[in-house]
Amino acid sequence: MKLEVRVFANLRDQFPKESKGVLTVDLPVDSTVAELIEKLDITRDLPLIIMVNGRRQFEETTLKDGDRVGIFPPVGGG
Repeated sequence: MKLEVRVFANLRDQFPKESKGVLTVDLPVDSTVAELIEKLDITRDLPLIIMVNGRRQFEETTLKDGDRVGIFPPVGGG
């Protein structure tokens, strides 16, 4: 299945600059968010915020063909 994945903030630094944080990823049917993160080799030093089709999801969520996934680092500020 194909997914559109967007990575934000400092996570973009882990991917080629020309991608501008937008990736098309192929995964086996019934893959989870955790498997996507593993395939992308995203550092898991901090918890991630995952959005699938505009809704907050978690690592155990099963993905479907055509899903749009956003991956954000934790938000901080003061």
